[in-house]
Amino acid sequence: MRAAALYSAAGTLLLTTLTATPAGSAPRVADSAAEPRGTRIAAERARTAGVTFGACADAQDMPGTMECGTVSVPLDYAHPTGKQIELDVSRVRATHKDPGNSKRRVPRQGALVYNPGGPGGSGRFFPLVGLLPEWKRIAAAYDLVGYDPRGVGRSAPLSCQDPKGYFKGPSPSPTHPSEAYKQERVARAKAIARGCAERSGSALRHYHSLNNARDLDVVRAALGEEKLTFMGSSYGTYFGALYATLFPSHVRRMVFDSAVNPDPAQVWYRNNLAQSAAFEGRWDDFRDWIARHHKEYGLGTTEAAVQSSYDRARARLAAEPAGGKVGPGQLQGVFLDAGYYDDYWPHRAHALSAYLKGDPQPLIDIAAPVQEAAAEAENASAVYTAVECNDASWPTDFRVWDRDNTRLARVAPFETWDNVWMNLPCAYWPVARQKPLDVRTGPGELPPTLIVAAERDAAAPYEGALELHRRLSGSVLVTERDAGSHGVAGGPNQCVNGHVDAYLLEGRVPVRRAACAPHLEPKPHQEP
Repeated sequence: MRAAALYSAAGTLLLTTLTATPAGSAPRVADSAAEPRGTRIAAERARTAGVTFGACADAQDMPGTMECGTVSVPLDYAHPTGKQIELDVSRVRATHKDPGNSKRRVPRQGALVYNPGGPGGSGRFFPLVGLLPEWKRIAAAYDLVGYDPRGVGRSAPLSCQDPKGYFKGPSPSPTHPSEAYKQERVARAKAIARGCAERSGSALRHYHSLNNARDLDVVRAALGEEKLTFMGSSYGTYFGALYATLFPSHVRRMVFDSAVNPDPAQVWYRNNLAQSAAFEGRWDDFRDWIARHHKEYGLGTTEAAVQSSYDRARARLAAEPAGGKVGPGQLQGVFLDAGYYDDYWPHRAHALSAYLKGDPQPLIDIAAPVQEAAAEAENASAVYTAVECNDASWPTDFRVWDRDNTRLARVAPFETWDNVWMNLPCAYWPVARQKPLDVRTGPGELPPTLIVAAERDAAAPYEGALELHRRLSGSVLVTERDAGSHGVAGGPNQCVNGHVDAYLLEGRVPVRRAACAPHLEPKPHQEP
């Protein structure tokens, strides 16, 4: 009830403070003829070329039989014969093995293409999920296909700064930042935006969601699929929805897992405000769980007491970082991750408990920056920034950000300002923005599509799933009630998995909506 009240209060706050569309450089409206024509040309070229799959250079020691290849797409779909970039694609062929009947050969249904979200997430190793029990039925019927979207990994990678300086720790994470700290972050945001432009040049403006949707159609054609079977999670649901709007006749089946709100007015500034509000409710859930396991962790028997323990750890880390590497910013980062996935809760709670009892090592183990991962993390961050900043207009006056988020932080302090700093480069973005597409399909334009969502998801608040359901005619919404993990397909909820399997394997969906009870919450960490 507290979270629902908070979402309502935050919604009222946003409506009263955001009285105008966020300002920004004039949005660029794509040529109504050039890009569709360019996509058709690129798709036909890809259909002819296909994908030459072979050994994956970095997967020799991994289980399974994953193959890798590339698909060529235009940097600019208005000029399909101009500069091309290569997308890294991976595949594990359908096994044809029925996990419940070893004598039955399962017929192949085609390729299932997956995107994990982000923007900036890599789908390269997705095909290996077929080794997991929850995925074996789907892996029997489908080639599992992952790929790195433009800008990610080896797919014409983006960078906005030297990865050597990406992980800065220990770092602060003030809940209510001072004016001096705000100006420091403004300067850093300007430097990141400038770095993106300097490192990518004129190509930077072509990294956006509309082109991700067009790339997806070219990948479909290269795989030899007449119609696309797709699963997108989180941000992957957004450009999946763009695809459904742009290419409805090319859709076979689509699963939207943990949908972000596709309303053009929400993309992306307002969506991030809504996310910050929702994370406060998920932080409440985590603190409540810790309090109910006070016997194991000793962090307090109420949410307020757990908050005091957390604040005490923040203050101690600010005075003396753990291992010289973990400050309040690193602590906040790993606890923010716990807002995405409740299976992280036991280890986070254990690390906090151990630290306050005098043993910092468990916290250092999960929170200290790993320099070997800096290049990959910086690349993902660069793609996130480029796509979100290119996709739509943002406020260009920091006073707007300051006003909206100062008010929001009064009721939702947990993530609000960290979310600001992550997105603030968009206030100073140096290239023209896109105009968000009005995601919408009419009756009969699409085959049935499946939306799955957790009711208390913070990263993709549930209103996004409801909005997508309203906009895609014939869609079906399956809700995991009173649960908040981000990304529910193929997870621990067998009811949700049953709906996903029935849809992908048989094309069977509920009438319009269905609900599943929540998955079991995690058990507390057990000391060895």
